[in-house]
Amino acid sequence: MIPRVYRLAATGAATAGLLIGGAATATAAAPPKPALTAQASTGVVNAWQEFRVSGKATDIAAGTTVTLQQKQGRKWVSLPASVSVNKSSAYSMRVKLGIKGKNALRVTGGGAVSPEFAVTVR
Repeated sequence: MIPRVYRLAATGAATAGLLIGGAATATAAAPPKPALTAQASTGVVNAWQEFRVSGKATDIAAGTTVTLQQKQGRKWVSLPASVSVNKSSAYSMRVKLGIKGKNALRVTGGGAVSPEFAVTVR
């Protein structure tokens, strides 16, 4: 006959194992979230002067197109500046802006949106 204390300890250990195993399964099932970073090669440019916007893509397939957006009023407007993510999960695009003042920009693509950054046009 097994003493009651040993039976409770064995039951507790089995229950803890099920709980830990269940938690690991729930955590592993969450799909990775796509993400983008973006930065300008300079913070101030003259009107229509070329600069670069580059960054990294996380959990976004190579070949996915990313597009530069500019905040105009309250709306984000896609600019005619887009490029594909390369095999190293990086991108770099040439950009020219003509709207003078501080321009709020971001990059979108592959279900992700980069944090906002600014470039001032003189």
